Amino acid sequence: MLTYHAQGRVQRVLAWGAVNARMPTRAQSQSQFRIDYSGGWGTYRRPVWKTLRNACGPYKGPQIPWLVAACTAPDGSHWAVQRWRRLQANFGIPPWKPGHGASELRLSHWRGPLAQLEVGLDWSYDGRWHHLFGRLTYRGVPVHGFSTTPTGEPLDRYGRVLYLDTLDSAYGPGWRRENGFVSRNPDGTFCYGFVPHETHTGESRPAGHGRRYRLMVSGPGVTPDIMWEGSGLHDFDPENATDRAHEDAMNALQRKLIRGSRPCHA
Repeated sequence: MLTYHAQGRVQRVLAWGAVNARMPTRAQSQSQFRIDYSGGWGTYRRPVWKTLRNACGPYKGPQIPWLVAACTAPDGSHWAVQRWRRLQANFGIPPWKPGHGASELRLSHWRGPLAQLEVGLDWSYDGRWHHLFGRLTYRGVPVHGFSTTPTGEPLDRYGRVLYLDTLDSAYGPGWRRENGFVSRNPDGTFCYGFVPHETHTGESRPAGHGRRYRLMVSGPGVTPDIMWEGSGLHDFDPENATDRAHEDAMNALQRKLIRGSRPCHA
C-alpha cells in the first residue's frame, strides 16, 4: 500500500502481483503490478488500507537513486518508492507540453540484482562530435523491446527509454535534458552523438555536450529505476596520441558490445 499526498488530498494506492522482470520475449508480456487507486475498494469492495498490516522491515537492499522510502519484506524481497522528473523537454528548452518536469512516484518490488548500465564516452565522425554509447542489461541479459513508434516510443512493456541529461552545456548552466532513446533489439545497446538538432518548432539548437552527463532509465518489469553519471570529455585533438588511443579503445569496446544491431558512427 502506497500512501501519499497530492493536490491537497491523501492518495492510497494498492499494488500487488509482480516482482522482478521477465527477460524479453514476444511470447509473454512483461511483469507489471495490478493497481487499485482506491486503496482496495475497487477490487475487494472494502477499504483494504484500513486493515492492512505492515509486515515490511528495515531496508536491506542495494543503494538506489531518488529514494523516498524502502523496506525489506519477510520473504527477502524489497519494496521501494523513487521520485524523479522523468519527462522533460529535449535539447534544453523550457517545458512545452503537459507532464514536462512533473515529479513522478515510481514503485518497485524485487529481489536480487538490479539492471546495469555500461556507458562509454568517445568522439564520432572522426572526432567532430562528442559521443556516448553503452548497453543496458538485467541479470546479464540485454534489455530491449520489440517495436517503437516513428518517434522512438516503445510499443511494448519490454522497451525502455534512456533519458540523457547534460551539465553546463551550450544550453546554459546546470542540468538540462538532452534527449531520450531506447536500448536496441537484440543486444540492449545504444549510441548517441551530441550534434545540433531542431526542436518541435523548428528552432535550431547547438550540440549539447557538457561537463558531465547522467543517464537514467526505468528498470525492467517492476525493478527500480537506475542512473549512471560520469564526466564528459574535452574536444578531440587528432594530434594527441592519448586521444587517438582512447578513441581506438572505445571503438573496440563498441564492437564488443554491439551484437546484432547497427554499429555506432566511429
